[in-house]
Formats: sequence, C-alpha cells, structure tokens
Amino acid sequence: MTARWAAPGRVNLIGEHVDYQDGLVLPFALPQHTTATVERQSGDQVRVRSRGEQEEFQVASTPGQVQGWAAYVAGVVWSLREEGADVPGLSIDVDSDVPVGAGLSSSAAIECAVAAAIGDELALQLSAASLATIARRAENSYVGVPTGSMDQMASMLCERGHALLLDCRDLSTRQVPFDLDAASLTLLVINTRAEHSLVGSEYADRRHDCEAAADELGLSSLRDAEQADLPRISDPVHRRRAQHVVSEIARVREVASILDAGRPADIGAQLSASHQSLRDDFEVSCDELDEAVDAALVAGALGARMTGGGFGGCAIALARDDEATDVRRRVDAAFDRRGWQPADIFEVSPNRGAHRLD
Repeated sequence: MTARWAAPGRVNLIGEHVDYQDGLVLPFALPQHTTATVERQSGDQVRVRSRGEQEEFQVASTPGQVQGWAAYVAGVVWSLREEGADVPGLSIDVDSDVPVGAGLSSSAAIECAVAAAIGDELALQLSAASLATIARRAENSYVGVPTGSMDQMASMLCERGHALLLDCRDLSTRQVPFDLDAASLTLLVINTRAEHSLVGSEYADRRHDCEAAADELGLSSLRDAEQADLPRISDPVHRRRAQHVVSEIARVREVASILDAGRPADIGAQLSASHQSLRDDFEVSCDELDEAVDAALVAGALGARMTGGGFGGCAIALARDDEATDVRRRVDAAFDRRGWQPADIFEVSPNRGAHRLD
C-alpha cells in the first residue's frame, strides 16, 4: 500500500501575531500545496526524497539530530512516536509548489502532508485536528520554531470557498464564507521576495513582549485584555505590542461578521488597519512590505496588509476584478523604482485543506 496526500500552504486573511496569545485568526488554504507519498519499508530508517535531494534518518531520531528541510519530516515521525504510534521504516517522497520563505506556511504544508500520509499508510485513524497538533509539535519541539496553532490547523481543516475562523484558545473552528468569484473580487498575494525567517530572535522577542504585557495585567494571555487595560502596562514597547493584539482580535471578529453577512468587499478597511498596526505597534513589517501595501492602495485596492510573521515575505491586496491589473502594475512600478527585484504577484482563492490523492 502507498498513501499519497496533499496539504496546502495558507494565507492569513487577518489575525496576525495573535495565535500565541489565544486569539482569533482567519486563514484560508492556498491552491499551492505539498504532496507526500509514503510507503512502508523494512528496517528502522526513513528515506526522504525531494526534488533530487535525499536524506535518511532513523525512526528513533531525536530533536537536533536531523537538520535542514528533512527536519520537518523527521519532526513529524518523532511527533507521531511521541503520540504513541509505532512508526516503522518508511520511504517518503515530497514535492511542493508552496513558495518557501514567503510567510505562506510552506513548513506546515510539508508537516501536514507527511503526517496525513503516514497516518493513512499506517491506518492510525487520527482526526484532522489531531494530525494538525502532531504537525505543530514537530515544528515547535523538533525543528525549534515557536509558532502557534494556526498554520497546521489551516492546512488540515480549511474548505474551498471559505476562511477558517480558529479560536486559538480552545482550537474550535468555524467555516466562514469567502466567495471571491461571486463578489467579483480578486485577492492578490504579493511575494516581495524579501527574505523571511521565523528562526531568529525577532519572533521570540515579540512573543516575550506579549507575555510580559499579559503578566503585568495579571492575565494568562492578552486574549482577555481590553482596550481600557492597556494604560496599565508600564513599558511603552510592551504596551504597543498589546495594543496590536487587542485591536487585531477585534478586527478578526469584525471581518468574520462582515463575511457572514455576505459583504466581502467591505473588509478592506480592516485589512489596511491591520497592516498599520503590524507596522507601527508590532514593528514586524519592512520596506518591501510597506511599499507593496502602499502601492496597492494607491492603485485602488480595497485593502492591503502584510501577511505571515513579517520581516519579509508576502502582502495581500483585495481588489475588484477590474482593478486587479492596475494593482499589479503599480506594485511592479514601485519595486522597479526602488531598484528591487520584481515581486512575484499571483491571484489566489480559498482552497481545500489536506486531502488524499487517489
């Protein structure tokens, strides 16, 4: 038997840097995905191949023993064993068209595709939510990236034509309608090609700032903070971080409400306000992201924001169908004027999460 699964990358429509504060997020799955083909093999070795590269490691490898791209696969094997699964030797082939280093959760796509395919091959009968938790543990505890729960949950659970409203406190979910075609809207992803990496001090620093702000307020997380609480935070940097989290969670609620009402064209102001908050209060934007957002808005986009962890990666812009070409042109011209390499701009629509390929 051979199991073959696909799991997508994701765009976070809104709800940035709030997942690790028990917040609300609203991602959707990309058409771009990672495919994992898994087959049992004798022995206790896992052989992983991807685009001509091959790595091998023992089933019983521990965190730190496997490095590079193969660590995401090794992490899933390790996480499944931590869950109590008896994982034998495996042959795993991985292929992906999710842009790497762009803040579109290419790592979660790998982890979820591999976890789902192994679970299928070994008949482990794990739910999608359980597989997402296993994949997140791989990233957090094996690879060492302290992400929240959003990326893996989105990759596993999203549905076509919907965004996933995820409560990061209890991991409850709800599908929210987001039909771009019916509303004559285009959502553009603008990959600035500015290097993006969460394996560094900036992400951990922001988490620490939020935790310190919550501690000073006597709260377990900033999910429970209100606007009126923020003046009590003595450190001005921690106060700005908390301001972003509190306001961003409110924006997620508002966007979900607007989408529930069938008015996707009306979410633009919230998208743009999110970017301003991420740029000014959370300080995770960069020149390329700011330029992309500003150029898109000048061209007539209804709203635009950076998406992902920040410090590079992608922005998104929501535009009416007849204005999308102008947005592309304006962003291209802005990047050319600054002497930057051209942005990779592509249209996306909400796709389905992890699924078996027959």
